[in-house]
Amino acid sequence: MSLDRELRDLRDALLTAEVRRDDELRQVHACHRSSARNLVHYLELRRHDVRDLQRALSAAGLSSLGRTESHVLASIDAVIGRLGVGPPPVPHAGAPSMAEGRALLDANAERLLGPARDARPTRIMITLPSEAATDPAIARAMVGSGMDVARVNCAHDAPEAWTTMLAHLRASADGSAPKVAMDLGGPKLRTGPIAPGPRVRRIAPTRDARGRVVEPALLALRAGTSPWVRAAHSGALPVADTAWMARRVVGEEISIIDSRGAKRAWQVVEISDGGCLVSIEQTTYVEAGATLVARASVDDAAVVGELPEIEQAIRVRHGDHVVLTRDLDPVQPVAGATVHRIGCTLPEVFEHAGTGERIWLDDGKIGGTIVRVDAEELELRITDVRPGGANLKGGKGINLPDTDLGIPALTAKDRLDLEFVARHADFVNYSFVREAQDVDELRHELARLGSPDLGIVLKIENERAFENLPELLLAALRGPTVGVMIARGDLAVEVGFERLAEVQEEILWLCEAAHVPVIWATQVLDTMARTGRASRAEVTDAAMADRAECVMLNKGPFIIEALEALDSILSRMHHHQDKKRSMLRRLRSWDAAERVSANDR
Repeated sequence: MSLDRELRDLRDALLTAEVRRDDELRQVHACHRSSARNLVHYLELRRHDVRDLQRALSAAGLSSLGRTESHVLASIDAVIGRLGVGPPPVPHAGAPSMAEGRALLDANAERLLGPARDARPTRIMITLPSEAATDPAIARAMVGSGMDVARVNCAHDAPEAWTTMLAHLRASADGSAPKVAMDLGGPKLRTGPIAPGPRVRRIAPTRDARGRVVEPALLALRAGTSPWVRAAHSGALPVADTAWMARRVVGEEISIIDSRGAKRAWQVVEISDGGCLVSIEQTTYVEAGATLVARASVDDAAVVGELPEIEQAIRVRHGDHVVLTRDLDPVQPVAGATVHRIGCTLPEVFEHAGTGERIWLDDGKIGGTIVRVDAEELELRITDVRPGGANLKGGKGINLPDTDLGIPALTAKDRLDLEFVARHADFVNYSFVREAQDVDELRHELARLGSPDLGIVLKIENERAFENLPELLLAALRGPTVGVMIARGDLAVEVGFERLAEVQEEILWLCEAAHVPVIWATQVLDTMARTGRASRAEVTDAAMADRAECVMLNKGPFIIEALEALDSILSRMHHHQDKKRSMLRRLRSWDAAERVSANDR
């Protein structure tokens, strides 16, 4: 078959697909009609394997169609025209031209995310921590370091705190404030609570390989809430007796009987208002209420104040069994046990899960297969965990990629939170969306609240949402402001870590075809935000995120450093990369008639 004939047949297939979906296209918002047509054209294009055609076109010195996402029909028409074999195709008035395709994406990104910066068109979104409600300097530092969008997670804090966060944010802005995104919590599927451990602190010196002390521990003792100005290696212990603290002198010895009954001696090495610094050369387990005795006199004693409870975890190993229960009373870990019990926050699990289905705990750190389900319990056998096992804590995520839980994406709490979101946010991030009807339900709620045009970002975080992405996009495009977030944490667990790279690429392509801006999210520069130093893999990941219209950072003590690093990476990559050229094998991800298993993809 000639190149001209093959291209014209392909063009006819695109137009036929458009006719088939005419009813859906008519429901799309007027500003997105050409984008929706282009999406339908792209979906039809990806139902064909055109790699041989691409190679033939490239060999003839023509465009290989590797960059057609934002203007599919116009690209094919241009190549047919260059061949000059027959009459040029009649331009389709409803499809975007090459120039219009990119312009539509840029306009939609600006509508959702705000104007792009000259140095980097990719925006940066940051999650506001709880402390942003009490410390205005946090928002000020984020705005000053290049934040474009502030994210508030409705799964944490409450409207009073959100109000204060946003007030601090707007007060920090010089000119226009950053856009505000608010995440709905969605149905919470998490492990239940674990009983806390004793109120004990372990304080230990640094030792060499032979166990010899090379550096004593430095611990601050402080009276009441008096601050300690020096960064002590081992933190601080509260001592409420201010008079006792005032009598301390450098060089004296303080003795304590620790929680194991071992006698320990600490030496005072520095004095400050409201506290002192002690040097410790023997490991000490300090319990709340322990007695501190100075100058070897029982008459000069004070007690250690309240300490936080130790967060406990269940140690889970390969072959163990974990029983999830409806009972959400805190459980007590049992050392050496091979059968563990812990609550599950979503009752629907016990009604819909089935034996043989997969289950993942704590962002995929622990995996297993369901072996028993009844009205009160679900038992799984652990088949996937690192050597030596992993700790399972309370409040960790549970993923059931094979299970249809039959629950709405919009919970009762989400509906309450939407009342705040509709008044204060620029757009809402929709968690655990799966079906087009989920989008319709959210749009109905926003209309009821008087905000029908509030921006909606679809969080793609489960396999069902990925498979239904075309329908989700067409439903979302019925409103004027739309985006997609690739929530790579849950998504990786659901589709498999080995498939994540492929899946996120396909989401980027499909969203570009719909001219919908994408937010690249989850664990971007996560190690740097937590520790102040990025890994090589994280830097590469952040550089690849330049293909999205926005990149999201989460939280951490070094979030400003991570923000500044991301700003630099994205600014540099902007000069090297603009989306990408692709080889167009047939995609089956959104072909409902011929969807295949993950192993065949």
